[in-house]
Amino acid sequence: MRIIMLGILCFSIAFGMKVESRSWEKGTTFSDYLNERNISSSLLEHISKEDQKFLSEIHSAYTYYELTDEQGRLVQSLIPISQEMQIHLFRKKDGSYGFDIIPISYRDREYFGRITIESNPYTDTVNTLKYPKVAERLSAALKGVVNTNKLHKGDEIDFLYTQKTRLGELYGMPQIKVIRTKLGKDEGFIYVDEDGYGYKALGEKIAYTVTGKKKVVYTRRVPSGKGKCFGMPLRHPRITSRFSYRRWHPILHRYRPHHGTDFGAKRGTPLLAVNDGKVIYAGWMGGYGKVVKIRHAGGYTSLYAHQSRIRVKRGQRVKRGQIIGYVGSTGRSTGPHLHFGLMKNGRWVDPMKVLRKKSVGQGSVVKKFTKYEDVKTTKYKRVEIKGASKAKEKLEAYLKNDTPSYIWRKEQFEKRVVDEEVLDDAS
Repeated sequence: MRIIMLGILCFSIAFGMKVESRSWEKGTTFSDYLNERNISSSLLEHISKEDQKFLSEIHSAYTYYELTDEQGRLVQSLIPISQEMQIHLFRKKDGSYGFDIIPISYRDREYFGRITIESNPYTDTVNTLKYPKVAERLSAALKGVVNTNKLHKGDEIDFLYTQKTRLGELYGMPQIKVIRTKLGKDEGFIYVDEDGYGYKALGEKIAYTVTGKKKVVYTRRVPSGKGKCFGMPLRHPRITSRFSYRRWHPILHRYRPHHGTDFGAKRGTPLLAVNDGKVIYAGWMGGYGKVVKIRHAGGYTSLYAHQSRIRVKRGQRVKRGQIIGYVGSTGRSTGPHLHFGLMKNGRWVDPMKVLRKKSVGQGSVVKKFTKYEDVKTTKYKRVEIKGASKAKEKLEAYLKNDTPSYIWRKEQFEKRVVDEEVLDDAS
């Protein structure tokens, strides 16, 4: 990875080098980016099919970095394609450019916060720490665990959280790890998982609802009810590879993202829309082969790759459970399977945290005088949060040492010269 520390930044500046952060413009393709910087499009021919599919995953929500020389020529560029991986474009000694995908380098620091209730947790956190995003995450962790309407003036909330920085700028949302509440004489701890949800105890069984299907017989033909849950993209699912922001590629022997879940299945197995929506893409997409993308309510977009045959067209409305194509091995694929991806507000998320564990039936009745209705079943899961006990020990140490809260300064939220890591001008 061509990244080094502050000393090289000083060296680069002395020779007229400049590092800048920019926002990726919506609708801009990687080819457009190369053209704007007078870089030959022949570079695309040297990018493997495996890596070409990631070019379409550059999103306007991400900030990228450029190192330019005194003539304004691009020396290096770091362009994120996920929270963990980025495209690395670099100028070689002969003037041509190289391409790679590398892990994003960031620092993840730990912070302590303490608030005394005067109004409510959100307002008091903003007033104390001067960082609204911490207040948002704290409020989310307390929701459903502490009745904030019953907090009294003088109650205390202490918490441990982390914040990432990338190239000297805040990166991502803060992550609350553990919370201590001191409500009058009562003291308690709340453990927070990676999704920001809080729990009063580790190892406890938490109730959750599973929606299934039940066959109901009627004396007349009726349509099946619309469901709000996401179903599986094929019947009898068999997972062969899970979602990962950075996975070690067994063939390339380097890290690559895997923005989806792979399901093993025979060629020709029907693929099902995971929910109602509108087809926004149906066609060939580089290493993904034949692809269908569907936009759903709630900011979700689903992707079905490597199809042998597509059954829907762009602009078509589909129902949950409707056949939209068939399993194949088109594009960059070692055999018949479905690569299923799911985006939430333009960012890849783990599909298995959203999909139901059973396939979904057709959106209309499948037999005369019958329909399938959603039924809800209460199940229980045991809360297990990695590192929770260690986080509690750290929080107790902060409390024992009477550590003051970390107060964020205004300049920490503003764009500034890189002070942690910089792009290396050597290639």
